Amino acid sequence: MPVYRHPGTVITDHRFPVPLDHGDPAGERIEVYAREVVATAKQHESLPWLLFLQGGPGGRSPRPVGRDGWLDRALDDYRVLLLDQRGTGRSTPADRHTLPPRGDAAAQARYLAHFRADSIVRDCELIRRDLLGDDGRWSLLGQSYGGFCTLTYLSYAPHGVREAFVTGGLPGLRSTVEDVYRAAYPRVRRKVEAHYARYPQDVEIIRDVARYLREREVRLPGGGLLTVEAFQAIGILLGTGNGSHTLHYLLEDAFLPGMPGRQLSDSFLAEIQGHLSYASRPLYALLHESIYGQRSVTPRATGWAAETVRAEFPQFDADRALAADRPVLLTGEMIYPWTVATDPALAPLGETAELLARRTDWPDLYDPDQLARNEVPVAAAIYHDDMYVDTADSETTARAVRGLRPWITNEYEHDGLRVSGGRVLDRLIRLVRDEI
Repeated sequence: MPVYRHPGTVITDHRFPVPLDHGDPAGERIEVYAREVVATAKQHESLPWLLFLQGGPGGRSPRPVGRDGWLDRALDDYRVLLLDQRGTGRSTPADRHTLPPRGDAAAQARYLAHFRADSIVRDCELIRRDLLGDDGRWSLLGQSYGGFCTLTYLSYAPHGVREAFVTGGLPGLRSTVEDVYRAAYPRVRRKVEAHYARYPQDVEIIRDVARYLREREVRLPGGGLLTVEAFQAIGILLGTGNGSHTLHYLLEDAFLPGMPGRQLSDSFLAEIQGHLSYASRPLYALLHESIYGQRSVTPRATGWAAETVRAEFPQFDADRALAADRPVLLTGEMIYPWTVATDPALAPLGETAELLARRTDWPDLYDPDQLARNEVPVAAAIYHDDMYVDTADSETTARAVRGLRPWITNEYEHDGLRVSGGRVLDRLIRLVRDEI
């Protein structure tokens, strides 16, 4: 196992072979990578383990440089394991290069069906027993989708958990995928309207960009097609602490100055590509709606629910907004068929994405009865103005998990853990320890 040092930390690489299908432990195996981080001064101490479950789906774990961010607080008390969930980062990859050799789209979709939270939790249990022994228990820190995984963990393997912390990631236990998006579009609209109130000059810039894209085909530097609908997805930035400012500065450079006629600048197109491309996290797009699929809740396909429900909110139609001289609304954490079709990293997997959208037999991810009798100490940060995870769903789930202590705050946006310098994690630790 490679071991190396960063300022104030000692890092050890781990690789774990796990079954692709935990229902067939003798079948195909894939590899899961994890990075152990411990404070230099505590390298040889017997510390409790903290497993970090990253947001996503499809997001790799953070790449730390020393004791930065929330990790600094965690290392005071724990030996931390940063997991690259299956299919992400340095784990066995799942993307446009590795999936086609597995066979046709149906074979690829069957393969990807094993990359949800239920399989991730089973991976974690094998890793826990490898590192801590059968009777060892570790703490969990789940950010966003990692919080969803934490609730799955508490549903089906609570015996492996000594305590759990969730930040911006309490899902609706019985919410359908349509419920999720019916709640999401109004939240996104409020974020866009707040951005326009902060930067009123951006109303016309966004309208100008939308008109420009309607009138001509625009390609991003990597070959992706920038349609009006793809451009609207830049609203995903508005769910982060600095997202509104980031969007404003992006729009400042949208058009080249001093040119005859209007022309989008290369810098704008390069930057927007960085925000919209799923090349670094294809599973986010391919599995996004499947994370809400549960056969006992929605015994039908997720079926591109974001697109279906969008029709119920005509104010997000850019053409209508332009025709009526109204501000163009942006969208947020939604994946549409055209998301796949216009992104070169996803387009070769279009049929696979379609088959995943049609799948009807997704296993349940949560056990409400087990959570109602939960005995694991749990604390959760619920961000009152969260654009990505519905606050009402989170509060309902907080009440449904026995013993869960919520902290509801509007001090942070969804990325509060990342930007807080450890203050969010410290408060959750103190909540679990009954120090608040």
